[in-house]
Amino acid sequence: MRMVIEPIFEREFAEQSYGFRPGRGCLDALRRVDELLKSGHVHWLAHPATSLVPSASSVVEVDIRGYFDAIPHGRLMAAVQEHIADGRVLGLIEAFLKAGVMEEMKEWEVESGTPQGGVISPLLANIYLNPLDWKLAQAGLEMVRYADDLVVLCRAPEQAVQALATIREWMEGAGLELHPEKTKIVDMARAGAHFEFLGYKFWRGKGGKLKRFVRPKSRRKLHARIKPLTKRTNGQSLEAIVAKLNPILRGWYGYFRHASAAALEEVDRWVRGRLRSILRKRRGGKGRGRGLDHQRWSNRYFAELGLLCLQGLRAKEWPVSIKEQTC
Repeated sequence: MRMVIEPIFEREFAEQSYGFRPGRGCLDALRRVDELLKSGHVHWLAHPATSLVPSASSVVEVDIRGYFDAIPHGRLMAAVQEHIADGRVLGLIEAFLKAGVMEEMKEWEVESGTPQGGVISPLLANIYLNPLDWKLAQAGLEMVRYADDLVVLCRAPEQAVQALATIREWMEGAGLELHPEKTKIVDMARAGAHFEFLGYKFWRGKGGKLKRFVRPKSRRKLHARIKPLTKRTNGQSLEAIVAKLNPILRGWYGYFRHASAAALEEVDRWVRGRLRSILRKRRGGKGRGRGLDHQRWSNRYFAELGLLCLQGLRAKEWPVSIKEQTC
């Protein structure tokens, strides 16, 4: 079904939509955000040293409360019917939407939302938000959206206020609700200001420089994947543990390679700390690896075991200072 209807709607989708579309992905959306932050969507601030530093003016960070579970079926089907007339296709799509849910031997029929994990669900979600994409584009607003995760980059605070009002009005008419705490306007001209998008935290430094950190939630997800493999009671050899860690670290680096050197260093340090704790316990010690453990099992020791070093991978791609080359 998705293969049949996707080409029909691909012709209708706006350029600023990146989620779950052929030939597009998270990195494309992040690249576009970076372009807008560095391009004309800046105003110039006088630096204390009299130089001029570009700084994004305002960013509207939008969070739709429970989007995939909140899409009204009737309005969604109306949007689908604007481009599909075949009754059999429409009936099948509606059957997907109304498929029963069984939990703890109890079954009920859902009245809103798209099926969790359904192959066609991301496409239907894009169809429902497509009018908002075009509305913002026609208003001259630069928006970047990946599924239900979206930001609007504005030239001035007044434009951001207008953008948020437009989004709020459209959401109310579409039967959706903005998260009151996670939806906000961020003044990116202010030092220390930040917004989050697709796992990254874009942060404005004191000198006006834009930095990219890893969102705390994304870091916690990485920790959750690695912790079961690095328990102090793990009886496998360090080589075997490292062999399991490396694919995870390489994949994580592939996505977060543009994060700050400090973010990469934090992950390297944390992983080595977990491994030192295993070795410490094997020597009869208690607690986490600390103190002399750092000399006993140095960074070089883990490098010789073949443990991937994120900073080392970064150094091969971009020139870095001697201070950053700690692996």
